[in-house]
Amino acid sequence: MRGIHHIAIICSDYARSRRFYGETLGFPVLNEVFRAERGSWKCDLDAGNARLELFSFPDPPPRPSRPEACGLRHLAFATDALDREIARLTGLGIAVEPVRTDPYTGRRFTFFADPDGLPLELYEEPAAGGPGEGGG
Repeated sequence: MRGIHHIAIICSDYARSRRFYGETLGFPVLNEVFRAERGSWKCDLDAGNARLELFSFPDPPPRPSRPEACGLRHLAFATDALDREIARLTGLGIAVEPVRTDPYTGRRFTFFADPDGLPLELYEEPAAGGPGEGGG
């Protein structure tokens, strides 16, 4: 195995989630198709080293996020400017939890949610070649 290829997300409101991931979070659309046989949209977004796949399906059942259940816990995005991203998201009306520090890595992180309540994390990592990454 070479790594993660994609992460698939089923959306309750496809257009709203497409705007959120594509415009609000800034992931460029790579491909988008309507699959008539399934009554479903599929959108591939470029999330750097992996793709995000957004799907619409007629009447998908809700998936509880809280209390935490067995399975995928959250999706984390790397940033080299946590404070800037928090300010940008809160400026768009997106609630962001207080910043925490990982006791093992010393890195700062926070959580917010997508339009369906899927927990998302922002994890601060210096850019490659920056301080602490072998380049400075």
